[in-house]
Amino acid sequence: MDWVDVIAAALLALKLLFIFVSLVFLVCGLDDLFVDLCYYGLTLYRRWFLLPMHRPPTEQQLQEKPEQPIAIMLPAWDESAVIRPMLQRLLKTLNYGNYQVFVGTYPNDTATHLEVEKVRQTSDRVQRICTPADGPTCKADCLNWIYQGIRRYEKDHDIRFEIFVMQDCEDVIHTLAYKMFNHLIPRNDMVQLPVFSLARKWHEFTGGHYLDEFAQLHYKDLVVRELLDHSIPAAGVGCAFSRRAFQAAAASNRNELFNIDSLTEDYDFGFRMKALGMKQVFVKYSVVRELARRHWLSGRARAVQMRDYVSVREYFPSTFGSAVRQKGRWVVGITLQGWSSLRWRGGLSTKYMLYRDRRALITNFCNVLAYLVVLGVVSLWAVNALFPQSLHYPPVLEKGTWMWNLTLANAGLLAWRVFHRAFCVQRLYGWTQAFLSIPRMVWGNFINFAATGRAVRLYVRFLRTGKLIAWDKTTHVFPSEEELPDANPLVSSPLYGRAPVTADLLGRAPALQRDVLVARINIPAHKELDPVLSAQQGIASTLQHS
Repeated sequence: MDWVDVIAAALLALKLLFIFVSLVFLVCGLDDLFVDLCYYGLTLYRRWFLLPMHRPPTEQQLQEKPEQPIAIMLPAWDESAVIRPMLQRLLKTLNYGNYQVFVGTYPNDTATHLEVEKVRQTSDRVQRICTPADGPTCKADCLNWIYQGIRRYEKDHDIRFEIFVMQDCEDVIHTLAYKMFNHLIPRNDMVQLPVFSLARKWHEFTGGHYLDEFAQLHYKDLVVRELLDHSIPAAGVGCAFSRRAFQAAAASNRNELFNIDSLTEDYDFGFRMKALGMKQVFVKYSVVRELARRHWLSGRARAVQMRDYVSVREYFPSTFGSAVRQKGRWVVGITLQGWSSLRWRGGLSTKYMLYRDRRALITNFCNVLAYLVVLGVVSLWAVNALFPQSLHYPPVLEKGTWMWNLTLANAGLLAWRVFHRAFCVQRLYGWTQAFLSIPRMVWGNFINFAATGRAVRLYVRFLRTGKLIAWDKTTHVFPSEEELPDANPLVSSPLYGRAPVTADLLGRAPALQRDVLVARINIPAHKELDPVLSAQQGIASTLQHS
């Protein structure tokens, strides 16, 4: 075979790859178009018909509802860098009084153990539960032991938790989040709040691509998923469950709450909730806040009004390698393990959602293959244009052919997808991040390509050896106080918004402020604080009896 035959074979392969990638993009583009149209239809329906009749709860209504006992589940493996600041901020800012935090640690993780104990010395709201086996096992295993520890705590302290909340050690929790859980449970069995990234600098493309993806997923896509399937996958953070849901899940799985065979136990758990007939809801609730923002050009401070979504925010990985490891774990759990355990069970809407979750196995590869196709086509055009006297290669793409029309259709669908991602980002972060989401989409494609390759390699090794895939944990970063300028824990703080100072809130102000003072000065609580707070207790008593 001479070089002419090699070139001919390469051109044929390029054309076949072009056709394959184009057909995949057409199917996925029409799929995304359908979801977007559903979102706009649902938005208009809610605005014109539902909201006039069913107004969302006000902050005052959230504040006034009696608090149910909440158990917060916090699995921690190798989290010594973030666990203490996360717990301290939670204790300072959470606008809720009736809760306990249960942190799951491992016997061989002394650093995390010591950090948790430092917080326990300053607050009796934090309990530490140690797993019997060294880590890392898997997150599901740690959560199962936390649940067993909660049940022992209930028995020892004669308490009954009505709400169970899943969080991670890097979470920044909105101050009204648990008020929302308290408002919606037990009428609902699973409540998922949006999960968003904290704002990123313009040059942080790896962390920024998470910002873009989660903005699109949790601002738009999950809203449509709830509409079509009446079910949502749990995100693992900012997700609350009723007591009935946990009891039913444990009873259906040999008293084992979470599936230890999955790296994405939260995703798996959401499908189990639907199978058990539990009512699930995704809540995109916001309040209007007035914030101080500096102009990007002049640097002058100005007051702007923005929607503050009751959500969970965090810093996602900032380096290429850590992002590939984290997203590789997600691909293994959602697509490969999910395919093995969930298969294609359920109705048409559930199967459609499973397809959308699992199409990443193909699209994450095709996105990068498309760059190779474009490079090949452009190179061929360039050679023919620059060297017209040389051997003329037949074009892969000719104007007027069906492939040309298919390419134009895909170009339009691509422009639509780019616009809607930028739209979601703009609604949450402003115009600068919206424009940055366009080049970050290209960088994100390479991250997803590498993550999917890693996922396939891990799963093939599991099939070959039978050894469970360990908790390949991502190194987390918790924001500093300077990066959270609104993290003021006082009742009068802007973080509490314009919520009224109700009798319920003021009545537990001593308990709230005790946690605040203790966390700030880092000493154990003792009785000398009581006289300082007793005056407010008297005011609360007066309000409650007036």
